[in-house]
Amino acid sequence: MHHTHKPLVGDGIRLRIMIGEDVHWHHKPLYHQIVLKARENGLAGTTVIRALEGYGPNSRIHTANILDLSDDLPVVVEIVDTKEDIDKFLPVLDEMVDAGLITLDPVQVVKYSHAHISEVNDASETK
Repeated sequence: MHHTHKPLVGDGIRLRIMIGEDVHWHHKPLYHQIVLKARENGLAGTTVIRALEGYGPNSRIHTANILDLSDDLPVVVEIVDTKEDIDKFLPVLDEMVDAGLITLDPVQVVKYSHAHISEVNDASETK
């Protein structure tokens, strides 16, 4: 399935969802389900970042430290898009995220593009 998105340059919004790695929604990791829902809703793109350490409202530290290994490391899901598209997606997130932190920040999008298949092939042939 190939999705194309309208040009995204200038004013945008960064949506960050901070959740535990082990949190599930419909028997699958929540972070993965958010990525699928974001794509399904036509958002520009999504990145999932696994953190090394963190804590939330319960003050329990989750860490990747081998001496104190946690099964539930913090995960950040980032989505950047227009305010309008992010606002449309927030009710979807509200249904999915029971525990976590959701933030919005204004951003300036400088570039949003991808390489076409022919450009990728051309670049690999010149190496």
